[in-house]
Amino acid sequence: MMAEAAYRGTLLNNEPLAKYTSWRVGGPAQRMYLPEDKADLIAFIAGLPEDEPLVWIGLGSNLLVRDGGIRGTVINTRGRLKDMRLIDSARVYVEAGVPCAHVARFCSDLGLTGAEFLAGIPGTMGGALKMNAGAFGGETWGIVDRVEMINPRGEVVARGKQEFDVAYRSVKGLENEWFLSAELQLQKGNSETSQQHIKALLEKRNASQPTNKPTCGSVFKNPPGDFAARLIEACGLKGYAVGGAVVSEKHANFIENRGNATAVDIEALIEHIQTRVHNQFGIALQTEVCRMGDKA
Repeated sequence: MMAEAAYRGTLLNNEPLAKYTSWRVGGPAQRMYLPEDKADLIAFIAGLPEDEPLVWIGLGSNLLVRDGGIRGTVINTRGRLKDMRLIDSARVYVEAGVPCAHVARFCSDLGLTGAEFLAGIPGTMGGALKMNAGAFGGETWGIVDRVEMINPRGEVVARGKQEFDVAYRSVKGLENEWFLSAELQLQKGNSETSQQHIKALLEKRNASQPTNKPTCGSVFKNPPGDFAARLIEACGLKGYAVGGAVVSEKHANFIENRGNATAVDIEALIEHIQTRVHNQFGIALQTEVCRMGDKA
């Protein structure tokens, strides 16, 4: 590890991850780094051994950290890497730690359209870039032009959209690189119309999703031509529980932590849902949520 004086952020050891994940579960991070800003993060990564395992966490949604925790270093961008600015008339620079909802509002306030759907994504821009997060028919990479990546040596590389293989909830071409920022290409529009669109989307989300419960967002990808929630509900699984984890009564593609769930409970419930749906419909549901860490 690098000398402590060489960085400006905060390095924590054996830091419990449950308080950093939206499901409120997860064992400890061997190390967690809270960077002061992008320049500090670059210097920190440059000072690490190249083989140091790195995991990135933003708002901790779309993430199941197992109860045994994570070996290596967790980079926490929440409240950090938060720079966001207008580049030119319809292009916006966004760092990886900015919550997607803030991006939607920022663009809307400037009268730029195309990013409204981000208001429905409960994560940061970094996570949205990694998985091509989407909501209400929009997808992150539909508005991305260029991104800034960092590799294990602390080298920063600019990459164009065409360098990645982007699909539904999938982005390939990230081997051993992580997102620092993105440049978004939007359209000029009307601020008031855009804000009304965001309001309508959020009302729709609040009416259909358990937004006030500890969840990770959608657990499963929608299979082609169908919806994971429909299949799960058709199996009679709404309200089905394993330990402290329960299938939401409001939206079947959400699993809620009733307050005492463990990662083991959640993972067991995920596997039970997959088995039931496969047995009844012959469809293999794929998880959207990212699972990581060691089992206890």
